[in-house]
Amino acid sequence: MRTIVAVIIGLSVIITGYVLGKAYNYKFNSQNTVGVMGGAEHYFSADLVVWSAAYSRTNFALKDAYAALKSDEQQVRAYLEKSGIADSEIVFSAIVIDKQYQYHYNEHGTVTSTTFTGYSLRQTVKVSSRSIDKVEKISREITELLQSGIELSSEQPAYYYTKLSDLKIQLLEKATQDAHLRAETIAKNANSDLGELKNASMGVFQITGQYSNEDYTYGGAFNTKDREKTASVTVRLEYELE
Repeated sequence: MRTIVAVIIGLSVIITGYVLGKAYNYKFNSQNTVGVMGGAEHYFSADLVVWSAAYSRTNFALKDAYAALKSDEQQVRAYLEKSGIADSEIVFSAIVIDKQYQYHYNEHGTVTSTTFTGYSLRQTVKVSSRSIDKVEKISREITELLQSGIELSSEQPAYYYTKLSDLKIQLLEKATQDAHLRAETIAKNANSDLGELKNASMGVFQITGQYSNEDYTYGGAFNTKDREKTASVTVRLEYELE
């Protein structure tokens, strides 16, 4: 019986020592790492603008509404081409047709009958161009089309950058260099040297309006309303310390 007790005690001591040793090693290793954040920003201008406008025609006869809308399309195309926009940069959407009705109500507010009042046809024109100045001017000065009787509703231009993939790579490189420099500075001041890289992760890529107070978002801001923009990204690196 004493022998069995001695064996159990001996095993307990061994296991306890092993567990304590592992805990010590884990604590030692976890305390000899440094985690840093690096960041990079880049100011740039959009090189592509997308502008859309919609117009419509209403008539009791479908063919008359369609003819009027096609006439509007020809005038819009001619105006854009006269303003320096290439035909390849202009896209007209399919025509959307809606039937319109007048609703009749009783004293309780319930619809009792409807009367057909005609057809409403709607079409959108979209311009995608690198001639940003020209498109901006067109979006602001559409009085010529309005004066010709076209009911044109203009949207705000949207601005894009076609070399975004290259920009992301450049920013990641700069952010990584920034993080590495921070880690080296911390290690030097702690009388240590940087060891192996243990972990690396990229933060969210953000595009905001330049000099704006636009907030970052969890999924990444993607500003299209400003021509001048700021791109930013963060990188987190974790190194062993030697």
